Amino acid sequence: MDFEIYCDESGLEALKREDAHLYSAIGGIWMLSDYRNTFKEKIKEIKVKYNVFGELKWKKVSPAFSDLYKEIIEYFFSTDELRFRVILIESKIIDNLKYNEEDSELGFYKFYYQLLHHWIYDFNSYNIFLDHKINRDKGRLKQLKKVLINSNLTSSINQLQALHSNESLCIQLADILTGLVAAKFNNEITGKTKIDLIRYTESILRKKIAPTNKSEEKFNVFKINLQGGW
Repeated sequence: MDFEIYCDESGLEALKREDAHLYSAIGGIWMLSDYRNTFKEKIKEIKVKYNVFGELKWKKVSPAFSDLYKEIIEYFFSTDELRFRVILIESKIIDNLKYNEEDSELGFYKFYYQLLHHWIYDFNSYNIFLDHKINRDKGRLKQLKKVLINSNLTSSINQLQALHSNESLCIQLADILTGLVAAKFNNEITGKTKIDLIRYTESILRKKIAPTNKSEEKFNVFKINLQGGW
């Protein structure tokens, strides 16, 4: 089957500074390729309903648009063609000196690999889109693609490229869900609307947002263990 993956990040400062946040988060939306146009039309329909024409982002959640974001979240959970996975990286145990040649950017793409690799299944085809960012090393995406291809020999990684989030409704959904999970784990949100949105998501899940089993297929939260062990 053909799939597309759309990714975004939250709290990346914590990959460099332990005092920035408790966690960094990298998340992705997995989507059946032939569902993309339907998805785009549905999100546009929701936006028009609420008279919203700009970019959707977790940072833009506000009381005026509470119902808009609730409807988008409800739509995600009610749609079998969409899945979400997020990796959480605890800032206090990141060691760029030991593992990444003092290069936090290298570490960042290693975590991207961990997000993607474990949900790339045999005999499927994937096109992967990351939120655009300026890298010091211009070859990061080519290297990530190469590593994914080499570690998934029975799957096809056709494309891995960056997109600006304002050009992709799919990346915007990844932004919302990744930001929501990061906010939950970082305990930094004080605004009532964002707290309500987290609680609304938990009401759909019928449980608190917390690390899940690898087998969780709809809303997968992976808190990576950088210290090894079981």
